[in-house]
Amino acid sequence: MQEKILILDFGSQYTQLIGRRVRELNVYCEIYPYNHYPAIDKTVKGVILSGSPFSVRDADAPKPDLSLIKGKMPLLGVCYGAQYLAHYFGGEVMPSDSREYGRANLGFVDSNNSLLKNISQHSQVWMSHGDTIERMPENYQIIASTADVNKAAFHIAGEQTYGIQFHPEVYHTTEGTQLLQNFVVDICGCKQDWTPDSFIETTVKELKAKLGNDKVVLGLSGGVDSSVAGVLLHRAIGSNLTCIFVDNGLLRKDEFQQVLDSYQHMGLNVIGVDARQKFWDDLAGITDPEEKRKTIGRNFIEVFDVEAHKIQDVKWLAQGTIYPDVIESVSVNGPSATIKSHHNVGGLPEKMHLKVIEPLKLLFKDEVRRVGKALGIYPELLGRHPFPGPGLGIRILSDVTPEKVRILQEADAIFINGLKEWGLYDKVWQAGAMLLPVQSVGVMGDERTYENVVALRAVASTDGMTADWVHLPYEFLAKISNEIINKVRGINRIVYDISSKPPATIEWE
Repeated sequence: MQEKILILDFGSQYTQLIGRRVRELNVYCEIYPYNHYPAIDKTVKGVILSGSPFSVRDADAPKPDLSLIKGKMPLLGVCYGAQYLAHYFGGEVMPSDSREYGRANLGFVDSNNSLLKNISQHSQVWMSHGDTIERMPENYQIIASTADVNKAAFHIAGEQTYGIQFHPEVYHTTEGTQLLQNFVVDICGCKQDWTPDSFIETTVKELKAKLGNDKVVLGLSGGVDSSVAGVLLHRAIGSNLTCIFVDNGLLRKDEFQQVLDSYQHMGLNVIGVDARQKFWDDLAGITDPEEKRKTIGRNFIEVFDVEAHKIQDVKWLAQGTIYPDVIESVSVNGPSATIKSHHNVGGLPEKMHLKVIEPLKLLFKDEVRRVGKALGIYPELLGRHPFPGPGLGIRILSDVTPEKVRILQEADAIFINGLKEWGLYDKVWQAGAMLLPVQSVGVMGDERTYENVVALRAVASTDGMTADWVHLPYEFLAKISNEIINKVRGINRIVYDISSKPPATIEWE
């Protein structure tokens, strides 16, 4: 059985980041709501309590049941978790008199304590809380302090229980990875055997046992997640996997054929379906973004269902679901408010009466790429920018027509190819062109023009939750603007989007 660390989530924006940092140490961990976690068995080597937007003094503050954890196994409380361990076990937490947000330095470090081994004096940490531990219970020992926070870290004598009032998982805590390693490796005794190769070996074995000789169908998108899922399944069940790749008429220029070619080289059994006209017909006249998304999703289900039924005796539908999707669906605060309709293959399993298999549901996005690399998938495919499920349908900010798709495909191709030629593609998390519902006056030769405006968008991000616009060189933007206007009929003006997320989103619709 795979040993693991449990992370109990109190609703912090940083909880997933704790998980990713632990995984980077080749230690497997799972995230659960503080009030809904699995039975503690011998595979659990330790527990981490996350931060929270709540104060422990709030009437409705989260109150976890730690009776089977505290004092019985290694336990680390981070921010809210630390304050909970102090407040509810005989101490007192009060609003802080001084600012406890942002960078701080540890003025005192008990380097003899196991949690702080190899943590240097004056190490920089990141604070983010309005409360502070005013009084600690008996047998709680201070092991680190800052100029403003006397009880920055503590250890309960006689227990492997620790609390820290800073975030070790964020970039600004410069020795945070060392602290987490001290906890999960030295204190919890984890072996650090969670690697891409071990994941592949375990997952292929589990897939073989679960699927047996059953047939599986997978909807490919050309993206990283579905590609890695497809190769993993192919390794487990070979020709019993059939992949379906639908051309919805909203893909990037020449993408349909390029993706089919790359999958053939990987040995996957792929059926390509040209459904462009159906999507274009059903999208005609629709301008509302939400209605566009739903129309695209509904059409995909209809097309996929028809193709899948041509395959005899299919029992399973494979999906490229990854761990953040799983965490989100069981989050402390319930599923997040709908910002946009999900464009995955929701509704398909029920419609087709199929069981669902999700081989990547334990992996974060960066881990999916590492597993893909270990599987031998082309770097070009693994390094591809994310692309929205509704494709260019939500990058055309008006009704969708074949002509608008053509214009945007051409402009987008010039932009993306330019990024690659200038060595900028891998420095950008996601880039694309948006066709705006705006015409502007221009002059070409001796003629006055009244044509379309295209916005270029390039962002830096790690997971898409937040993103900042990329400062592309002016020389590059000038060249791309000139090339698009000269080569793409129907465009006479280019603008560059310098909005960050939040408050903007990455896509415009």
